[in-house]
Amino acid sequence: MGLKNIIAGVSAAAMTFALTGCGEKKSSNKEIKEFDGFYAARIAPISDDNEIQKIIADKTGVLVHQNFVDDQDSINKIISDMIVANKYPDYISPDAESCQKLLKAGAFIPIDNYWDDYPNIKKLCTDKEWDRVRASDGHIYYIPLFSSVNVKETTPTHSGEAFWVQTKVLEWADYPELKTPDDYFDLIERYLAANPTNEKGEPYYGYEIQANDTWFFALDNPPMFLDGHPNDGCCIVDPDTLTAIDYNLSPTAKKWFRKLNEEYKKGVIDQECFVMTSDQYYKKIATGRVLGMVDQNWNFSGSTNELPPECTYIPFGLTIDESIEEHYRDRNSFNDSTGVGISISCDDPDGAVKFLSDLLEPEILNLRFWGIEDTDYYVNEDGYFDQDEEQYAKWRDSDYRRDHVCTYDYMPYYFGMAPDGINAYNSSTQSSIFYEHLSEPVKKCLSAYGSQTYSGLLNDPPENPPWYPMWSFSNAVTEDTDYGKVMKQIDAVKHKYLPLLVMSSDYEKTWEEYTSEYAKIDSQKYFDELTAEVRRRSAD
Repeated sequence: MGLKNIIAGVSAAAMTFALTGCGEKKSSNKEIKEFDGFYAARIAPISDDNEIQKIIADKTGVLVHQNFVDDQDSINKIISDMIVANKYPDYISPDAESCQKLLKAGAFIPIDNYWDDYPNIKKLCTDKEWDRVRASDGHIYYIPLFSSVNVKETTPTHSGEAFWVQTKVLEWADYPELKTPDDYFDLIERYLAANPTNEKGEPYYGYEIQANDTWFFALDNPPMFLDGHPNDGCCIVDPDTLTAIDYNLSPTAKKWFRKLNEEYKKGVIDQECFVMTSDQYYKKIATGRVLGMVDQNWNFSGSTNELPPECTYIPFGLTIDESIEEHYRDRNSFNDSTGVGISISCDDPDGAVKFLSDLLEPEILNLRFWGIEDTDYYVNEDGYFDQDEEQYAKWRDSDYRRDHVCTYDYMPYYFGMAPDGINAYNSSTQSSIFYEHLSEPVKKCLSAYGSQTYSGLLNDPPENPPWYPMWSFSNAVTEDTDYGKVMKQIDAVKHKYLPLLVMSSDYEKTWEEYTSEYAKIDSQKYFDELTAEVRRRSAD
């Protein structure tokens, strides 16, 4: 069933993706089954004649037309219209809240009815992990993404949250130790005083904040990290009592927002940060004029591709007090709140499941993430994958990737090691390739801090506790429950008051107003449910 016939009522603004049909076409040597898919993600589309996608199609007999939408209003509209029409694309990878709506609507087929014939899928997760996505009827309706690691993690970068600052700022200050927010902002203030503008005479933004309705975590959750806790997102967890604790009004939260208030008044923080759209935020990052920010690397890294080396962002794991041990890195966390599922509108569910399995075959995984041997990489006598300079440059060229590379991003795969256990799963995490191609300013910076990788600047993560991460639960909470209604009330108060705290001319007064409004919410009802989920996940 093609998307053209699925969402006829969607508005023109929402229908921003290509509409394709599911059917069969002739390839050079076999019939190719065409599926379509809808993915709530910010991914650059590939060309219709993508070379590796065609090779994968020839080897598997399947080609999927991928339609990516990242605007939340459009996603909500499209998903709602799908549910009303009860017509869906073959594959759907929704955001967490939409996933719950689709499950309630009965939009997905039970994948576990098919996977006995396709063990690649079943072994993607442990039995305990599968139980975390198992519905109340006992079935599995979607496959979690970005949650599986083969052998060990290999990433030399840090994709998560940190306090980021540009390399040139660190070099200017002779690579100082940064342990607390005071250290961090003192560095930025001193750099701004000495260097208020770039070489074009354009003023720098000392610190930027993305804080719109869709992306709010950079403003919201630093108190959790500053107190040395991992990224549970919605709460901190006491490991001794298995209790979810609210950090929104903690002493560290009050101290953190006071610090932001001080820096805003000094003009260090961009005065327009709370009226920006996400697009404006990414564009400011892309100018190279933003010296620092708190953010998840996966959120802003796409805006840094054209920046000069001296504007490279370096991560620091700050805490509110030097005595606290930071915990910004984590082991690959299991996200059970959403994934990719196959819809009830798919006219060949067995074929759709088989393709997910085929995508996990060693040959196909190498095609997805390394490309074509001797074209995109070469293999030395020890079986180690490497790239010459031409291969390295092409693999990272946006035009080449659009026409040649097909990773099927929002379909299942493993992080960590390639299936051979020798190589990293992709060239970007192959340690020798990574370090060899760092710019000299970045090499110099990392070396000054005793590291060859970005991830090495942060503490090694301990084993994830069984409840981690709690955001995978909260992301899936809807207003269908009493505690879900409370969560929305909490979010509404924070969205109103946290920007006001930063901009306030009377911080103590605004903090009192914030705490007073927060106290009107029965927040314990929400945190009791979070505690119950922590204990459910921790049960043997």
